[in-house]
Amino acid sequence: MKTLKKVFALLLALLCLAGCGGGTRSLTGQVRPAPVGAELKEEDAAALSEFSLELLRETWKGENALTSPLSVLCALGMTANGARGGTLEQMEAVLGLPVEELNGLLAAWAADLPREKDCRVELANSVWVRDDGSFEADPNFLDTAAKWYGAEVFASPFDAAVRDINSWVEKNTRGMIPEILDELGDTTVLVLVNALALEAEWEEIYEDIQVREDAIFTKEDGAEQPATLMYSSEGYYLKDEGAQGFLKFYKGGRWAFAALLPDEGTALEDYLNSLTGARLRQVLAGAEETLVYAAIPKFKSAYGVELNDALKSLGMTDAFDMGRADLSGLGVSEMGPLFISRVLHKTYISVDEKGTQAGAATAVLADSGGTAPGNVPEVYLERPFLYMLVDTETSLPAFIGVVTAME
Repeated sequence: MKTLKKVFALLLALLCLAGCGGGTRSLTGQVRPAPVGAELKEEDAAALSEFSLELLRETWKGENALTSPLSVLCALGMTANGARGGTLEQMEAVLGLPVEELNGLLAAWAADLPREKDCRVELANSVWVRDDGSFEADPNFLDTAAKWYGAEVFASPFDAAVRDINSWVEKNTRGMIPEILDELGDTTVLVLVNALALEAEWEEIYEDIQVREDAIFTKEDGAEQPATLMYSSEGYYLKDEGAQGFLKFYKGGRWAFAALLPDEGTALEDYLNSLTGARLRQVLAGAEETLVYAAIPKFKSAYGVELNDALKSLGMTDAFDMGRADLSGLGVSEMGPLFISRVLHKTYISVDEKGTQAGAATAVLADSGGTAPGNVPEVYLERPFLYMLVDTETSLPAFIGVVTAME
């Protein structure tokens, strides 16, 4: 009976797309993806980790940077369900998995996110359809977006869609990302949006005595900056060729802050470029249970980037090419074939004595036309480092970033 109700609601919504409305209207409501029990194979996890690293490498311009591969995967994963032919092949090659497999893995991950008060991760997806008679969304695509991504579907004449989409993003990132869009073009007919929010308390909150406000952070050029460092003793040590690090857990133990500090004399960029997805997984999954003295700087970072060039560089070119893109599975526009005009991504993170807040939003705009025994390692993040917010059950990063300076 529930399935019949969903189908009826979807069909009714699609009938509404033919008419013009006076404002934004929710068509399907939110349908949470059911747990599908998709098994995360090691080769799939390595591919997703590789995408995480490549995304950061392609978007980092030398200053502090933070991307959310989970958010980007959700937005582009939804979009890929409307891609066909060579366009789909390129998207799957960049994302690392066939779209049907990606759908199941992301749905299973979303269904299993922690939602406790002191460690809460929330993920939301939405599809915004131009409702002026110029575009007809494909019903199979909308059904897929609702089934696998729990996507809300909205119809809008797009005259006020920027305000409405930004409000939706702000709400679903708990105010951390106040806006994702600046404008919508006259030829934009579809916007696919992901919002992700994480709020987590440390398993052990820092006491005042563990916090030094007179510490120093040294940049790679040797310049020193004042910093506030939070010192602790942690129980899991990370070791890689050319770097060492640690895990610091959030309450519940499911999620952790993971940091990797390159060895003295190794540039952060060189270390990041040497990493592969498979090796990153080995480092995270192979955390050694031993004492490690650690220090994390208090920091905040807000980051925004248009991902067009990065995705093209990774091999996703056809989707952005008006003449080559095949996004016919998204729908039909009287203005011509669809292509991706922009992929926008914004992130925010705040790390302090109590824990971490992190938010991310991604919008896809579719237009027509080991340590020696007895030694205690010390990993003080007093110079540029790589960090991740990691799901410890899968060893997959939901956020991955670098800190090169104190802002």
